[in-house]
Amino acid sequence: MSHSSARRSILLIPALAAALALSACSPAAGTPSGDTLNVVTTTTQLADFAHQIGGDDIDLTSLLAAGASAHHFDPSPKELVALSQADVLIVNGAELEGFVDSAIEASGFSGKLITAADGIDLAEAKEITAEGEQEAQSGAPAEHDHDGHADDDGHADHDEHADHDHEHGDHDDHDHGDVNPHLWTSPRYASGMVAEIARGLAAADTAHATTYIERATDYATQLAALDTWVGEQFAGVPAEERVLVSGHDSLRYFLHDYSIAYAGAIMPSFEDNAEPSAADLDALTARIKERGVRAIFVESSMSPKLARTIAREAGVTVVDSESLYADSLGVEGSGAETYVDATIHNTRVILEAWGEPVGPLPAELGAAA
Repeated sequence: MSHSSARRSILLIPALAAALALSACSPAAGTPSGDTLNVVTTTTQLADFAHQIGGDDIDLTSLLAAGASAHHFDPSPKELVALSQADVLIVNGAELEGFVDSAIEASGFSGKLITAADGIDLAEAKEITAEGEQEAQSGAPAEHDHDGHADDDGHADHDEHADHDHEHGDHDDHDHGDVNPHLWTSPRYASGMVAEIARGLAAADTAHATTYIERATDYATQLAALDTWVGEQFAGVPAEERVLVSGHDSLRYFLHDYSIAYAGAIMPSFEDNAEPSAADLDALTARIKERGVRAIFVESSMSPKLARTIAREAGVTVVDSESLYADSLGVEGSGAETYVDATIHNTRVILEAWGEPVGPLPAELGAAA
């Protein structure tokens, strides 16, 4: 594993702990409407993060079910009722959930809004997004500088968010244009999102604030171990062979963090319902052949039909019997029901498709295997 990857993982925990300590000193925003904090999340990843932090101290509802994609989600009346009764709504942000503003208005939600993306250095994310687009268009691997974007604490500019008011009235003030919204695919970014969620829950429910912070810090240890393990697995693959094509541009930050080249996606978009042109598909097939791509991977939220067609034309394998979990976590029994499980699953599927060995999990991740 590279020095920069190891440094990044080691610093995940103190960065999160420092951010949470600041939130514990902040004025309380309020208390839950009942004995238990009623929390609604948009995506399945956010639901898992909230569960890891909230435990039995929250009543949790996810608007999106396992297998669903936020790119083309429309809440039902039942889901709007759940939102109307929520004390807290947790969203990804970064323009992922186009339905949120209308859902808030339709439901009459008046609780606290937590935007998980506010725990991320979005300027860095924008640079990584642009880097990926340039790499896919030019066909040349990008140079990844893992240490160049972060402050010395390993997580850039978290403190600037500590005193922000994240009530839903300020939601539209954030400018997340040109940022790939799949922030959670990086365990490093997931740690920042967890810190933001923990800050928000602690402010909304001061009676359990210390418990939320303790759980989030414990979970950060697991995320750091995950980041280290994934980095070690890909470090053993020759650089020229670490090239990936996916269904849509859903793994941008995962690829960046582990120095995996991005040769493009079937859907030339952050969204999984875009329509590629014939020219797009021809160009992707040419890049697959030129860069020696060994497999095409399909996300769980997408149909594999187009991937199979491209794979036949390019003469490569399509991995669709075991999908990658990017937009959503897996259904019960999939082995990808939690964020940690899904990230381990994705890593294994990619490595096995490349014919590479997969190392054992560390003790901190053993229960997630």
